[in-house]
Amino acid sequence: MRLLIPAVLVVTVTFPIHAQRPSSDVTQWRGSARDGVITGLAAPKAWPETLTEGWKVEIGTGYATPLVVGDRVYQFSRLGDNETMTALDAVSGKVVWQAGYPATFAMNPATKQHGPGPKSTPVFFNGRLYSIGMTGTVTAWDAASGKQVWQKAGSGPEMLYTTHAFSPVVDGTNVIFHVGGNDKGALTAFDLNTGAVRWSWTGDGPGYASPMVATLDGVRQIITPTQVKIVSVDAATGALLWERPMVHQFVSNSITPIVSGQTIIVAGTGPLFAFAVARRAGQWTTEQIWENAELPLRFTTPVVAGDMLFGLSGRNSGQYYAMDARTGKTLWTSEGRQAAHASVARAGDLLFSLESDGELVVARSSQTAFEPLKKYKVSANETWAQPAISGNRVFIKDVTSLTLWSWN
Repeated sequence: MRLLIPAVLVVTVTFPIHAQRPSSDVTQWRGSARDGVITGLAAPKAWPETLTEGWKVEIGTGYATPLVVGDRVYQFSRLGDNETMTALDAVSGKVVWQAGYPATFAMNPATKQHGPGPKSTPVFFNGRLYSIGMTGTVTAWDAASGKQVWQKAGSGPEMLYTTHAFSPVVDGTNVIFHVGGNDKGALTAFDLNTGAVRWSWTGDGPGYASPMVATLDGVRQIITPTQVKIVSVDAATGALLWERPMVHQFVSNSITPIVSGQTIIVAGTGPLFAFAVARRAGQWTTEQIWENAELPLRFTTPVVAGDMLFGLSGRNSGQYYAMDARTGKTLWTSEGRQAAHASVARAGDLLFSLESDGELVVARSSQTAFEPLKKYKVSANETWAQPAISGNRVFIKDVTSLTLWSWN
């Protein structure tokens, strides 16, 4: 169903945009490899005192990351009672097309502060966008026109605490979602072109975290936290390969697993830990390597820089940290009260952290201390969505608006 939605306010300021390479596209949750690594960054010789605001658009509520593909920006959000996909011109901020569908939804009173907008970031692949809304509606959109290619209705308006936050992933000819509500619903692979179900796994309901795709011991697999486990299923068939029950559940967290070789680094509501995955005599096993109880994580997925893991801990009202990803040893922690939440990313030895109070921190990767280079105020409102950093541009989604910032 295509809806006509009132035009949004666009404020435009002219500024130079560096030529963008295809590798600078942001096509899914946490970048092209889903690991928080920024590709195609055009870093300045010296970081300016301020960033330049290019345009700002009122785009609706939600936490989805803006996607940047060539000269287009795509934003999934809620406008009124409609879950809406918007395509904008990346240079001017003008709306190219806007389409949506009705999705009436009542928030759990305990999570009303988060708003009723979608929490899941869509994925762009081969000229199409794939999204999941608050009630579990899965939609394939034509990226050129906004036309719905196919859609699967959700199973209901209630799911855990804040509903669907699982960001989909494309693998081969499938797009994979964890659909359903409460303890129901399946990890499901849909055919990219038709929406037909290729396979489903119903062993546990969805949590809030998003999956990774990895090849371990020659087997392509989908690795994802669920409500009470971390599991791996065969990417081709959906058959369960291995699972690891969690004492500290993932249900109230949203941290994407870190995959490094045969090692998986994960966090729930308790310690951060790592385990190795192996296959012996045809049986998959998991064996814990290390555990770090000093750095309880909350919402913020860390990034790997060399052998170092960098992120924001929930301790002391928010502390940045670095740890040795091989041993789990804490290398350093910053002073407390940094941020309630931060979305972190990396490009080379540069670290970027968008804090929930609207401040963007640029830091240098270090084994010894927190080394911020610049801090930029990019929003007066809360910023819970992962920023999209492309070339010399930073696209910031706050509570209701999308803003383009740049450095020259």
